[in-house]
Amino acid sequence: MMKDIAQEDLKTVSTADLLPTQVTVGMREVDFKRRRWRENNSGRAGDYLNKHRIPVVLGPDVRHYIIDRHHLTLALHDEGVMDVPVSIVANMSSLRFDEFWTTLEGRNWTHPFDDEGRRCSYHDMPASVDDLIDDPFRSLAGALKRAGGYAKDKTPFSEFRWADFLRCHIPRELIHRHFGRALVLAMNLAQSTEAAALPGWQRHLE
Repeated sequence: MMKDIAQEDLKTVSTADLLPTQVTVGMREVDFKRRRWRENNSGRAGDYLNKHRIPVVLGPDVRHYIIDRHHLTLALHDEGVMDVPVSIVANMSSLRFDEFWTTLEGRNWTHPFDDEGRRCSYHDMPASVDDLIDDPFRSLAGALKRAGGYAKDKTPFSEFRWADFLRCHIPRELIHRHFGRALVLAMNLAQSTEAAALPGWQRHLE
């Protein structure tokens, strides 16, 4: 039986003990959040962490599974933050392995796809934030949003949907070698009607 938990159920957990529910992050996005953390780490670290609690669900063996803010969690881990405040959203610890993951997916709380957009087995999900792999298109999608290419949207995994769209149009090598050029190309693509079905798309007047 699954038990929902009030948002006020808060605690602190080691970053090493937090389990991802997605396979990839954009490492440029992680670096961006690391820089923001350093900017907020002069006397305001506690306030910053409390305002950016990591949402988790309790899963099999009462482990803590991250359902959002993977980039921030990895950034804090890489910055040497050993413990972070979490907000327990639901208790699914009584569910069997497959039931747990299918329930997560039914609630849009997991994204089991690799850096080429291929679906992964639940058994192949990363065992720690250290095991998250880089998807350069996720970084490009994040930079595109900050540049105004599309609006922030509450649709689950909207940045990943943009990443998959860009993956079909921009060579991976271009992102690695000339990120700025890739971003210009992404901005042009974002203004096209081909992207109109994506979350946060904005109509651009000629």
